[in-house]
Amino acid sequence: MSERLRALGLALVLLPAVFWPLERLFAARPGQPWLRPRLITDLAFMAGQYLLWAALSLWLLIQLDAQLALMVPAGLRESVAAWPWALQALVAVLLADVSVYWFHVASHRVPWLWRFHAIHHSSRHLDWVAAHREHPVDGFLTQVAINLPAMVLGVDLATLAWLVAFRGLWAIFIHSNVRLPLGPLRWMFGAPELHHWHHLETTDTQHNFANLAPWTDLLFGTYYVPPGDETWPLGNPGEPTRGYLEHLVSPFRPAPSPDVTAARSPRPELE
Repeated sequence: MSERLRALGLALVLLPAVFWPLERLFAARPGQPWLRPRLITDLAFMAGQYLLWAALSLWLLIQLDAQLALMVPAGLRESVAAWPWALQALVAVLLADVSVYWFHVASHRVPWLWRFHAIHHSSRHLDWVAAHREHPVDGFLTQVAINLPAMVLGVDLATLAWLVAFRGLWAIFIHSNVRLPLGPLRWMFGAPELHHWHHLETTDTQHNFANLAPWTDLLFGTYYVPPGDETWPLGNPGEPTRGYLEHLVSPFRPAPSPDVTAARSPRPELE
């Protein structure tokens, strides 16, 4: 636990040092304040990830990897192990992009998956802190989708630790209140405006499902660059205001009737 506390403390120092200046100098929504509504809720999500859920997710992935080692033909893994490391990494990354793309699409289309993924879309303000708003079940299943191809092929996940770290930082970046002219990098790694549009307030999300590189959106016809300034509303239509613990248990509760949901609008206070 002490190591997790140190990691959380380090993140609370380094992430603001990087992202607050970017959000001030290159704001996608210039009028959005630092002390925005629901900031404390998102900080609770961040603390939960660092102190509990990330470690639990890693432990579950290790158990899954051990089971796959008993199920996958040894010949397949031996064949992949003979490849150059760069080829192993490239294949694992490309398959992970496809896997997590379709899992993300399913999270918007399959009702029981959406109940968990909707938590991530409930924020009406995007910044580096809001990137951490994710239900632990949704987070774990996303990690399974990302890592499953590498685990099946027997690629050593420790050798891809740099990629895991980069994905995590880039995920924070694309949620941040930043709009930068990335040029060709947009095609390689995506850009905040692409993912911000994915968080458009709608009941029928159609675009920008890629987890990292947007080539899957281009391939499957869901890539979209929104024009002009970012003025579109964010969040889930009719989303009631919830605190951290309410978000954790809400997917397990019966869905409220449409009339009840529509009657409850988010409150603007900082909580």
